[in-house]
Amino acid sequence: MFRISTIDTETERKLVVEGTLVHPWVDELRGTLNEAGASLDGRKLVIDLRNVTVISRDGEKAIFESMKEGAKFSCGGVLTRHLLTELAHRCHSKLNDVLCGGARRNEAPIHEGGSDGKDTA
Repeated sequence: MFRISTIDTETERKLVVEGTLVHPWVDELRGTLNEAGASLDGRKLVIDLRNVTVISRDGEKAIFESMKEGAKFSCGGVLTRHLLTELAHRCHSKLNDVLCGGARRNEAPIHEGGSDGKDTA
């Protein structure tokens, strides 16, 4: 199963992605991202990954490409958060720069680079 819903507001276009982000759905996501990004009219693009259950390597690449283009993300779950952390590092961004405000408000705070030796993902 795979579904992408679009929610438009004055300040953002949110793509709510649900299901498994694997082939052939990665191509569907890329097409939707291209269309959504072409008509933002000054709004930010937010990709909501809270209901994604599986992300393939191709899915990771699509997320990374969107991150480099400036998309923001909402996520849920430890593994998705860890993936976004890793991709943000590869993109030379801080995780808080790629997560939208709603993600930080609804989830536990993100602490990167802590010196207490605990896992920060």
